[in-house]
Amino acid sequence: MPLFDDVDRRFAEAISRLSYCNPFLPQRLHLEREALGDAFCDEGPVWSKRIHMDDRRKNIERLYDCTEKLAVKTRQRLEAGEPATERHLILYEDVVLYWLYHRYREHLRRSLEDAARSPGKPLKANYWSDYRRDFESCLRISGRTMPTGHDPGHIFACFFQLRRAFQHIFEYVLGSSMPAARLRAAVWQSIFTHDMRRYRRTLYRRMGDFTTLVTGPTGTGKELVARAIGLSRYIPFNEKQQQFDDFAGTFFPLNLSALSPTLIESELFGHCRGAFTGAVADRVGWLEACPLLGTVFLDEIGELDAALQVKLLRVLQSRTFQRSGETQDRRFAGKIIAATNRNLAEELQAGRFRDDFYYRLCSDQFAAPTLREQLTDSPDDLRSLILFMVERIVGEDDSELAAEVEVWIHDHLGPTYPWPGNMRELEQCVRNVLIRGRYDPLPRRGAHAPAEPYRELVEQAAAGALTADELLARYCTLVYVQTGSYEQAARRLGLDRRTVKAKVDEGLLRQMQDQNSS
Repeated sequence: MPLFDDVDRRFAEAISRLSYCNPFLPQRLHLEREALGDAFCDEGPVWSKRIHMDDRRKNIERLYDCTEKLAVKTRQRLEAGEPATERHLILYEDVVLYWLYHRYREHLRRSLEDAARSPGKPLKANYWSDYRRDFESCLRISGRTMPTGHDPGHIFACFFQLRRAFQHIFEYVLGSSMPAARLRAAVWQSIFTHDMRRYRRTLYRRMGDFTTLVTGPTGTGKELVARAIGLSRYIPFNEKQQQFDDFAGTFFPLNLSALSPTLIESELFGHCRGAFTGAVADRVGWLEACPLLGTVFLDEIGELDAALQVKLLRVLQSRTFQRSGETQDRRFAGKIIAATNRNLAEELQAGRFRDDFYYRLCSDQFAAPTLREQLTDSPDDLRSLILFMVERIVGEDDSELAAEVEVWIHDHLGPTYPWPGNMRELEQCVRNVLIRGRYDPLPRRGAHAPAEPYRELVEQAAAGALTADELLARYCTLVYVQTGSYEQAARRLGLDRRTVKAKVDEGLLRQMQDQNSS
């Protein structure tokens, strides 16, 4: 008889696909439902952090129980000499790996807590021996040669990376809207690529060669996204000492807009004594200090001086650089993540940003959504975001304060307030209401403001960052502003007047009206 009957085979195939899918994409839900059938529990389409809730889900616990039973049953069949095709053996391997990961998921989570309490120290994995015993028991069956030949230490390191990546993305990228969910999925893909099997086989060694570019307006959390990627890189497991190297000190952020070109050069590349006035000793730059598994984050890369673009281009091309004032080549071993709130297409066209530099930066690129996009998709998200910020500011959950802030925002800013400062502005709004009982937004007028709503619309549409409903709402608003009446806008758009009126985005409308009156 075959290794799997039809029911077990279908379950194993769903688990196999589930093991390698992006956990923040809707595909995960479909596969969980396919695997569990009537036992599936609908826990919502978006996997996001909420107050008083961790990342555990009922479906995962049920899948763990089912995979354990199937793994035990199938191993017994293999030990008894049951014939099996290569395809069936790969399915069995995938079921075992899924079960093993979730068997040690809590151990891995506690390891992350230990790392947070003792930064800078190697991380012991005292459960390695238990894991190794389970691994050998399931995947080293006498008389059987498994097709993949997984190495237990490498798989253990992959498990630790999966747990770290999920934890960092889950903690750093907040919000239950679909734009926030798509951002989490994009971060996950930046770490593991879209093909996790290939990543596990070979690409885990090479991800430092890929530069990541995160775009998006100011205040959208680009540094948090970069930190999630940088702290989630693959770390080999030292089986002899049963430990991982420390990862907490491997992220090196540098805000380029806050420093002069000379200081940027010194911070990045280092310098020799006497290289310039004030260089009284040799200095090791961050490119040199960054270890093999470390990450240098260059915030506001759009502000970088043209001469420094050339120097950094060499690093991206050849992975080599020189300290200021010397000719000795040194090697950069880590990964670079860059971020900008500028429109790089405009910067390229204006000649302020080099084409060759841009095309070295964008091997992995994605955009962070605005707070307005998130709240348009999920208005109730405002309440949970305020709760998180209150907890961060006061150090504990204060529902009364959060409710006070939410009521103030509703009464004084309204549900369509555009939040031009994004998450950063919302946090400052919470602080202002906490201290003064009010928040006074800056007026959105000035030399650069008039073109902003129109430019944002074009940029977001060109980047494919808008849903169909969002695009229609923004376009209806634009045409309404141009025509001055719902009737004329409806005729131009070929829509019903009531539809146009319902679709007009009030926050965007105020911005465009401010533009026309300034």
